[in-house]
Amino acid sequence: MRENNDFIESVQDHYCTESISMPYGIIIFGASGDLARRKLLPSVFSLYSKNLLPQPFFILGLGRTEYDDISFRNYLENREVFSSEAFSGLKADFLQNVYYLSGDYESGEFYSDIMKKIEDLEFRRNMHGHRLFYMATPPGVYCKILAFSAENGLIGKEPEHEMTRVVVEKPFGHDLKSAERLDDMISENLNESQIYRIDHYLGKETVQNILMFRFANSIFEPLWNRQYIESIWISADEESGVGSRAGYFDKAGQLRDMFQNHMMQLLSLTAMEPPSYFRSDLIRDEKVKLLKAIRPFTKEGIDENFVRGVYTKVGSVKGYLQETGVSEDSFTETFAAGKFFVDNHRWKDVPFYLRSGKRMNKKETKIVVKFRPVSHSIFPIISSAGLSEKNVKGSMPGNLLVFNVQPEEGIKLKFQAKHPGPKLCMSSITMDFNYEKIFGSKPPEAYERLLMDVMAGDQTLFIRHDDMRISWELFDPVLAHWKEMKKNNLYEYPSGENGPEETFRVLKIKESGWDI
Repeated sequence: MRENNDFIESVQDHYCTESISMPYGIIIFGASGDLARRKLLPSVFSLYSKNLLPQPFFILGLGRTEYDDISFRNYLENREVFSSEAFSGLKADFLQNVYYLSGDYESGEFYSDIMKKIEDLEFRRNMHGHRLFYMATPPGVYCKILAFSAENGLIGKEPEHEMTRVVVEKPFGHDLKSAERLDDMISENLNESQIYRIDHYLGKETVQNILMFRFANSIFEPLWNRQYIESIWISADEESGVGSRAGYFDKAGQLRDMFQNHMMQLLSLTAMEPPSYFRSDLIRDEKVKLLKAIRPFTKEGIDENFVRGVYTKVGSVKGYLQETGVSEDSFTETFAAGKFFVDNHRWKDVPFYLRSGKRMNKKETKIVVKFRPVSHSIFPIISSAGLSEKNVKGSMPGNLLVFNVQPEEGIKLKFQAKHPGPKLCMSSITMDFNYEKIFGSKPPEAYERLLMDVMAGDQTLFIRHDDMRISWELFDPVLAHWKEMKKNNLYEYPSGENGPEETFRVLKIKESGWDI
């Protein structure tokens, strides 16, 4: 018996230990931009500080801003890249592995210089062509960068590029047509196994834990269907406005920015069927099947299933139309909410309510599963008039399961329990699992998890080409309808509130599950 326990513990130790991949060169297009400075480089440094970055390695930053190796290192050292004081002593060693080249993305000569620099760095470190290219640039230049990179031998489908991996940031196109054009262009120069379409929400611990929660616990999966679940509510609310992203956002809007990628990924993980094994291709197959089962939106039904809004000025807080870079006649939505149905046996007629907006009353992303109330309560109803023995179906609140994705990652379960004292004193209580409190440390930054997966060749948490196209097919009719409507049915909501009041009327919502 003890030998069996030892085996189980050794297996658990193996799977609870991060595996370090083979040495990689990390090449970042757009290295002087906001994403690289705030997310990518801090995440790489964090991996380095935890001894999770393969050795040897190098980082080659590429961009239009004119830096050399020394000035780029100084730029990073004086920014928030090294905000963790605990590891400040490591930054000098880390920075010795950071290099930079500036140039024009539309110049073939620039890519020739990049190749020479990479080959020199690999030769000096005895590395063998294991390269991770990260597209941290505006989406409009992806095609140019990839085309020039292929022409100059940086990427390709040939055997010598087998270990080349390319990470593409969302948005993946502006609509279905542009997404297909981008995808076709990528596919001309790379195999699908080399492409990593990143959605950082999938790197968050709670999102990953949805699969473990559902498929590793026998008490929940048997209830995960229309017989026991009344509705599912997914929200991704932001307290801030568009800020410095106004130029991009005014051409995109909340539906493109959040629904086509983040929200659909949360929905698919919550509702997908169990794969036969925990393998990236099988998990992604089930996500695609789920997305294909979402009921399409007809032109006549869009206004009944979607609400859009725009935040307005409150005191010193700017409204969307007052933001720098936003057109005064803009009809871009900063809030979107929708009602979705999944037409399969598990979820038939169960509504999925999705909401995402800027300038809401707090920053929070969560998934709320509302279970059906008990069909027959043996307990009397308590009201201001006293006790009633009459049973009313649904009079007692249903149980709630809440996945908190951010800012505090964790899981809550609400259920009915008796208070000490009077025999019939009951109320809802909450069992609260908080990652930081239980494990004694904050979950790692999502980009850390995803960068390690890229280097390890694990595509589980990345978007596949058919996944991306199906999402666009779903939302293209909605976007076309809103473009035709312009400002009609674009409801205003004051900054700091949870979207327009019309949301509940249009979607016929009696009681919100978003604001629990």
